[in-house]
Amino acid sequence: MCGIVGLCSLAGPGLVEPGQVLRMMGTLRHRGPDESGLYVDDWVGLGHTRLSIVDLACGTHPIHDETGSIWIVYNGEVFNYPELRADLAARGHRFYTTSDTEVIVHLYQDNGADCVRQLNGQFAMAIWDGNRRELFLARDRLGIRPLHYTILGDRLVFGSEVKALFASGQVPRNLDPVAIDQVFTFWTTLPGRTAFEGVYELPAGHYMKVRDGSIQIHQYWDVPIVDGNEVLQQDCPGLAQQVYGLLDDAVRIRLRADVPVGCYLSGGLDSSGVTALTARYSSKLKTFGIRFEQEPFDEGDYQVTMVRHLAVDHAQINATNQAIAASLPEAIWYCERPLLRTAPVPLLLLSGLVNQSGMKVVLTGEGADEVFGGYDIFRETKIRRFWSRDRDSDRRGGLLDRLYADVFLDPRTRGPARAFFSRGLDDTADPFFSHRLRWENTSRLKALFSKELTEQLEGYDPYQDLADILPSGFDRAHWLTKAQYLETKVFLSQYLLSSQGDRMAMAHSVEIRLPYLDYRIVEFMAKVPARWKILGLNEKHILKRIFRGILPDQITSRTKHPYRAPIVPSLLSEAGLTYLEPLLAPGAIRQSGIFDQVKVQRLLDKCRRASYLGEVDSMGLVGVVTTQLLYEQFVKRFQAPSPPIEPKLMIDRRSSSRSKDAN
Repeated sequence: MCGIVGLCSLAGPGLVEPGQVLRMMGTLRHRGPDESGLYVDDWVGLGHTRLSIVDLACGTHPIHDETGSIWIVYNGEVFNYPELRADLAARGHRFYTTSDTEVIVHLYQDNGADCVRQLNGQFAMAIWDGNRRELFLARDRLGIRPLHYTILGDRLVFGSEVKALFASGQVPRNLDPVAIDQVFTFWTTLPGRTAFEGVYELPAGHYMKVRDGSIQIHQYWDVPIVDGNEVLQQDCPGLAQQVYGLLDDAVRIRLRADVPVGCYLSGGLDSSGVTALTARYSSKLKTFGIRFEQEPFDEGDYQVTMVRHLAVDHAQINATNQAIAASLPEAIWYCERPLLRTAPVPLLLLSGLVNQSGMKVVLTGEGADEVFGGYDIFRETKIRRFWSRDRDSDRRGGLLDRLYADVFLDPRTRGPARAFFSRGLDDTADPFFSHRLRWENTSRLKALFSKELTEQLEGYDPYQDLADILPSGFDRAHWLTKAQYLETKVFLSQYLLSSQGDRMAMAHSVEIRLPYLDYRIVEFMAKVPARWKILGLNEKHILKRIFRGILPDQITSRTKHPYRAPIVPSLLSEAGLTYLEPLLAPGAIRQSGIFDQVKVQRLLDKCRRASYLGEVDSMGLVGVVTTQLLYEQFVKRFQAPSPPIEPKLMIDRRSSSRSKDAN
């Protein structure tokens, strides 16, 4: 992976200053520690920091076409680039590198914006067509790689991370009240929005064209919504065989690299499956896993099972409460948004272990739950729909015991839990039926907002913003299709792939690759009947069938274990208290203006005293702490790394530069 930045004039030539681009590049050293490059002319400046993975010797960016008129900076990998390159070469294109990036330049020559439809990969890119004076920005289908932008007077400013935009020295730094409201509803911002006012992200599956001062954004792909005629009418064994073929190929092409590739191994079905398939192609596979102090979070025994089964070289990081607390501020610096859980932090520690081991690339199991129907929220929706047809039935409502035994079997929480899950049972036509309970529960945290913030948000409806991006046909789709769409569009693309994915890995210059999110698998699984995803209450049925005989029975038959990390024990540890108390002091709360200081103090006191804390209180504490950290780091005292980066390659085609050369 890499980092990209850029400036583009919207008004006329002469508005691009190379020094600004270099300062922006300096904030992204972690994304590309190996080398850097800069292209600048009268209209545009493109910067790149490189993590060398493919064509180590000759892949220095920016990269250009045969004519020298089209230039690209690129963050990502195109896994089908050898096949694309062979086709382009047969059509007469000439290459001066063996990199995947140069393939994109030539595809763009032939196909323009449609080039992205041919790419199987994870990417964010900027292409400058000097002859047309057109800038083209694009992001991969599911948003694995980030890309942010803002309009600053007569210029477009963009970069892989928001901090790069701030390093330009001219972008205002203020938290966005609407973004805060969205995070405290959906756990994340909705597509297109960041945590900062006036700073946007290019949504997943979109591209942007900038020409003659005009900015146009187009969607080229979306999470599939299929109708009944498109559903595959085949038996499960036949479908499973086809999915296995796609998944095996997705793993195979994601091993294309000029450096060693490892795997994250948690011991769950998803990462174990990817690791097993990878081991068939790699004789000396390195794997990496997380251990926790507390048993409810730890999966170490299952990691041991897989290590013995595959004979891989396994390393582990011990994510203690102290370590999680100590690294939370660093995690916020890299993820650039508030969090309602501490789960990203152990992944930050894990990428550090990978880096220390001398590795740059790992395959992971993210995306399987969304694509194959693995989350409890899907089974919960199935049960609640069944219950809605006879809401007085104890047996139907009692099926939730199988999902949430910890709350339904606890006398303290059984009654409230049943009342909670019975809410809205009659409204199965609600487009957000599957997620409404989760989001309304999270929205209780808004009681912590200050009076001023609450007044600013008066009349704002986050659900309407989400409704506005739903595709045509959504209301007619199968209930599981709708639930998977929401989970993928909001939670996966906006949170898991960002705060818990790219940002935590790239903090330590590690590239993650996600076979389950190969778009061929996503599109195929959208056509698989719901009954083969969730059979009865057995989640990911077809994926378990695929891995039967490949993985030990202990793995394929184990109860799903959601990945979580301790919140309150971490934040109230010695390491956490060093910053928690000053962040939550009355003066600090007043200065940020986001929360009510009395309510925050009451929550903190409750967290310190209570022997039992519900999920809302835990999320509330980490939400307040991380929002305050975000304010401190980016609004109150932001400092760009110094000095600016010194590029290995600099192409200067400004008129002023040519005039000096002539003189």
